[in-house]
Amino acid sequence: MVRKDMSIFVTGGAGFIGSQFIRDRVAQNPDELVINFDALTYAGNLENLESVANLPNYRLVKGDICDEQAVLAAMPDDCGAVVNFAAESHVDRSILSAKEFVKTNVLGTQTLLNIARHKRVGRFLHISTDEVGGSMEPNQWFTEDMPLNPSSPYAASKTAAEHMVRAAAHTFGMDVLITRTSNNYGPYQFPEKLLPLAISNAMQGKPIPVYGDGLQERDWIHVADNTRALMLVLSKGRPGETYHIGGKNPLRNLDVLKVLLQITGQPESLLTHVTDRLGHDRRYAVDCSKTHRELGWQPEISFEEGLRSTIAWYQDHAEWVERAKSGEYKTYYERMYSGR
Repeated sequence: MVRKDMSIFVTGGAGFIGSQFIRDRVAQNPDELVINFDALTYAGNLENLESVANLPNYRLVKGDICDEQAVLAAMPDDCGAVVNFAAESHVDRSILSAKEFVKTNVLGTQTLLNIARHKRVGRFLHISTDEVGGSMEPNQWFTEDMPLNPSSPYAASKTAAEHMVRAAAHTFGMDVLITRTSNNYGPYQFPEKLLPLAISNAMQGKPIPVYGDGLQERDWIHVADNTRALMLVLSKGRPGETYHIGGKNPLRNLDVLKVLLQITGQPESLLTHVTDRLGHDRRYAVDCSKTHRELGWQPEISFEEGLRSTIAWYQDHAEWVERAKSGEYKTYYERMYSGR
């Protein structure tokens, strides 16, 4: 359990899911200090946290989870929990080069575990992915107790990180938790991902790339539903357990993009089939029945409702999209924090 008078140490909090978690956590727990430890690499965008940047219960520390001394200095002695979002996460990038994925996702996670144990942190919540299970067969669902079978360098690095987390629990008795989440979508997602890229291109009438035949199945969950689940896992999850978080509604990529084009009023002729990703998994689908049964959680935002609101957000925040694409967002740190 995380006591309300303790601080919480969030890594990778400037990213898409991490920033949603921090915005929600800071709003819901005004007496709890939330420390955001982020290296601010390409996917770390501090504009995502503008609404909480000046609040007294939020603090930003720029640092790399692989830097032991930086983590040691930033993590407080009264730390109630570590929530580890920090990761290299884009599969295509891992195919080009796996080195950074091994460094951040495996060595970085182990560094955090070592220091959390040294600091006697209350709980350690590690954010993993449905991709560690590999490709599911048609109509098959990935449960928490199934063997891990990663297909990409990214998924392999996340699998190794999971093993490190479980080893810390078994060897040292640490209170650890793991969540595996399906495809997230919603506001503030970096434009290299499928939905924000497709929305951005549709808004400009540009071609939308479709890998291969586009029949890969993915289970989509709105990021706000995901962070609600994460809060419950952190507060009520059983030590050492893994919990799945998903939308319970796998959809084919091609069908998702067609719905998106209908909503935006653009023709399906924008869909442009391109060479498929190497080793592309056909189906991801997580079984969330354990999370519902033990924690009472289930998704509340339907996919079409969430997609419509997400499209509306990107339409209303075209400047954010352009700054993310151009790299201008990277100067936000200097603009906001140079005088502090």
